[in-house]
Amino acid sequence: MSHDHDHDNDHHHDKWPDGFWEQPRRLGEGLEGHGATDDFNEGRAPGLLFPNRKAEGGFSGIQTFAKLPVALTPEDLVAAKVDVAVLGVPWDSTATGRSGTNHGPLAIRSCDYKGGYGRPHFSLDTHVDAFDELVMADYGDAPISVGNTARTFEDIRKFIGTVVTSGAIPIILGGDHAITWPAATAVADHYGYGKVGIVHFDAHADTGNDMPGSLASHGTPMRHLINSGAVPGKNFVQVGLRGYWPEQETLDWMDDQRMRTHFMAEIIRDGFDKVLERAVDEALDQADHLYISLDIDVCDPAYAPGTGTPEPGGITSNDILRAVRRLAAEVGIVAMDVVEVSPPYDDRGEITALLANRAIREAMTGIAMHRQGVTEPDFLHPYAIGLDADGNRRNQVFRRA
Repeated sequence: MSHDHDHDNDHHHDKWPDGFWEQPRRLGEGLEGHGATDDFNEGRAPGLLFPNRKAEGGFSGIQTFAKLPVALTPEDLVAAKVDVAVLGVPWDSTATGRSGTNHGPLAIRSCDYKGGYGRPHFSLDTHVDAFDELVMADYGDAPISVGNTARTFEDIRKFIGTVVTSGAIPIILGGDHAITWPAATAVADHYGYGKVGIVHFDAHADTGNDMPGSLASHGTPMRHLINSGAVPGKNFVQVGLRGYWPEQETLDWMDDQRMRTHFMAEIIRDGFDKVLERAVDEALDQADHLYISLDIDVCDPAYAPGTGTPEPGGITSNDILRAVRRLAAEVGIVAMDVVEVSPPYDDRGEITALLANRAIREAMTGIAMHRQGVTEPDFLHPYAIGLDADGNRRNQVFRRA
């Protein structure tokens, strides 16, 4: 439902960019006043900061993501030639249903028992160590102005823009799904409107029109991206949709935009692997650069209960981990977000936060594989599937005659 007729009264607290109310709606431009630098970091030489010792594992020391060193300014990213920057967006003021996703970045960082930097991060599936291959850093969290959606979204766009312009790949910890609007806009600002594609894993299409009384919500970001021109509908591949929304009118709009959508019904009928193959092919066929947007509620609540809008009947944790790694390795990505982790609704085992943490690690492994040229479909190291160097099965049983 559009509120163009009465925006001055409904939204007087949020100052949106000039021209926002004329279609297409766009966020601001430029990175001036990005908020990634303050007086805490004046006067020091740029580079990575190491807040942990090598011997400190996941449950000790200071909780950066995977014990990564810290970058706090764009100059740090450039000086260290960072390949991947992990950052948080602790925002949930545009969420409906169960709130709490503003605590998502903290939970995703702190649930980790393994650690990472300074220790091997050897993938048993692929025999690739992303921490050895890539320069990675934790970039902290984007600035948030509680109660001010317009200012916060502009600050998110600029903050992520400093990562993209530095040459690093941003991996973004949400936060509710509304943050994908400013985050993907920042990526499109850099690479060009229409040149970025999104593979969107979600139980929900998030293509709703403006919700009553709100310019933005976690059910509208994809429509905003399409209407603004940042990411055209034909550059979207959606996987995992199910439940009782959206209605036919919105589905028709999605078809008009040429979005490519794979419902859970298709996954159940044809199997996840076949649908994933279609999604990978479509991702390769769309834009020049790929952004992954992973709403954790794409997984069944059995695997991800800690989310604001759980929808039973979803995919498994194993399937989503493989899917993220495959896209990062076979297609290559320029950005990723993992959103809708709501710690207040996670169980004591923190299984939702841990799944999000591992999805990020699989993305890192896939980025390292892509860098190494390991891009063959569904690559698994022979040793991982029980073969020796000659392709023979290692664990044979030799029976006596």
